[in-house]
Amino acid sequence: MFTGIIEGLGTISAIHPSGQGSRISINSDFALSGTRIGDSIAVNGACLTVVILEGRRFTVDVSPETLKRSVLGRVKLGERVNLERALRLSDRLDGHLVSGHVDGIGSLRERKTLANAIVLTFSVAQSLSRYMIEKGSVAVDGTSLTINRCDSASFEVAIIPHTAGLTTIGHKKVGQAVNIETDMIGKYVERFVLNRGPANRDPEKPGSGIDTALLAKSGFI
Repeated sequence: MFTGIIEGLGTISAIHPSGQGSRISINSDFALSGTRIGDSIAVNGACLTVVILEGRRFTVDVSPETLKRSVLGRVKLGERVNLERALRLSDRLDGHLVSGHVDGIGSLRERKTLANAIVLTFSVAQSLSRYMIEKGSVAVDGTSLTINRCDSASFEVAIIPHTAGLTTIGHKKVGQAVNIETDMIGKYVERFVLNRGPANRDPEKPGSGIDTALLAKSGFI
């Protein structure tokens, strides 16, 4: 589990195909003190397991599913990436709960400056936008951001100078692809509602009677 608060950047130093997957080595800009083999590190928001650790250089195995679902299938040698080590239970949760399981890929559609902020608009598929709400949370390349506006095909965020300087997101160009992880709460709520309707309930067991009709009638949807 992660917070979406990026610790620092790293540089892709090696990429080796491994069957349908790949093995990627990354040089971290910051010391990895306390990190051990088997620990999780989010690379551009994708949770990966450290299999080799040599000082500030670590290596991860990337599965075919992760290569297909995220931008890690497109990374190149020398590319800069966002890094965050796993959340400790004693840490402050300054961003939002990020699982490191990328839902899909979006692309930067528009970039503009507004006062001290960089306003970015990303295009996404409806399968991702359905879980987005205004002032809700989203992770873009592992960075926890607040959604200013959204519709069925896009969403907008504002990047402060600190975030722009610490992460790769401030350097993204129009057309570039990014990893998207939507807020897990929306996905769980949808799953709960769709699976708790009368048609899905065991008639032999008592149920709560919660379904989309009840929620709509009560003004929740």
